Amino acid sequence: MNFSLTPEQTDLQTSVRRFAEKHLRSGALARAHARDYPWDVARMMAEQGLLGITIAQEDGGIGGSLMDAVIAIETIASVCPRSADVIQAGNFGAIRVLAEYGSDLQKEKYLRPLLAGTRLIAVGMTEPEAGSAVTELKTTATRDGEGWRINGSKIFTTHGPHADFILAYVRFGRGTQGIGSVLVETNTQGVKLGNRSSFMSDEEWAEIHFDNVYVPDAQLVLGEGGFKRQIAGFNVERIGNTARSLALGRYAYEEARNWATQRRQFGRLLCEFQGLQWKFADMKIKLDAAQLLLYRAAANADTGFPSPMETAIAKAYCNQVGFDVANEALQVMGGMGYSRESLVEYCVRRCRGWMIAGGSIEILKNRIAEGVFERSFPQRPPKA
Repeated sequence: MNFSLTPEQTDLQTSVRRFAEKHLRSGALARAHARDYPWDVARMMAEQGLLGITIAQEDGGIGGSLMDAVIAIETIASVCPRSADVIQAGNFGAIRVLAEYGSDLQKEKYLRPLLAGTRLIAVGMTEPEAGSAVTELKTTATRDGEGWRINGSKIFTTHGPHADFILAYVRFGRGTQGIGSVLVETNTQGVKLGNRSSFMSDEEWAEIHFDNVYVPDAQLVLGEGGFKRQIAGFNVERIGNTARSLALGRYAYEEARNWATQRRQFGRLLCEFQGLQWKFADMKIKLDAAQLLLYRAAANADTGFPSPMETAIAKAYCNQVGFDVANEALQVMGGMGYSRESLVEYCVRRCRGWMIAGGSIEILKNRIAEGVFERSFPQRPPKA
């Protein structure tokens, strides 16, 4: 078994790093604390072919593998953690669902500008009463002539305040089989954004209300019975989440490692204290183990979407490792790590969020246990 990157993947890594060093390093700190979406970065990445890496060439993409996209997100994050979000938006999640299941018209109208870095798509999934229990969603799609009327609301939508389109999970009928998705343009009459709020990471979100929003049939992505296919696409979203979490943990680790070779206390370099040496040894072990789980999930996705089991294992472990390592790196750097003059505190805050977003660690462990015992364990109470 070969654990090395192929020559082509090594060339990709080198090319992406060269781009990141030239265009992204100088503004990395300011970019991390900016509220707006980095549109300038998105356009530069589009010109470099870093958006749509896994999307077929006939649809405007590069036609690469999921592993290629993971390498790109890791390499960008190692130089500018905030810019890794652009790789995520342009390669994982909603854009992959659109590329896989969208019609030719949808791809021309929506996918092409996304790949050009001039538009942004968001996933409208979570609702006030449907988070981990996503199948409890209440946003409805009701037939109206040659289209649908959408009513309901979404919360905690990543990129929600900045998105041009939303891939909204909606209910066409009862039960899990009644769930599908539509594309909603955010400037459509009846789409309203609530007050903006911020996560601990400083990312903004706003409740999105659909008040009798009309969506024509041409914007239907997956109708009734499409839920399982959407979730298969969501596993790709999780791979991007996993890759960023691990990459930001590694970024913080490298910052702390450099700090430990320069900072002196009690007349000695920090790296000469055994207590800190053991911290770095533990961090290195965790990062390398997590990397293998991530690469397994990405490399084995040879049918378009990764294995739910391998994805759950990788995300649960990488989320925990990313946060733990970033947190330890902050501790090593002391006041500088805790200061906003360093990106280490930013990495801690971002990694903490990914332990919740895209499937909490607890929910992922439930899914892993179902695979272990080859049976489902319903979370809902038994019916009377």
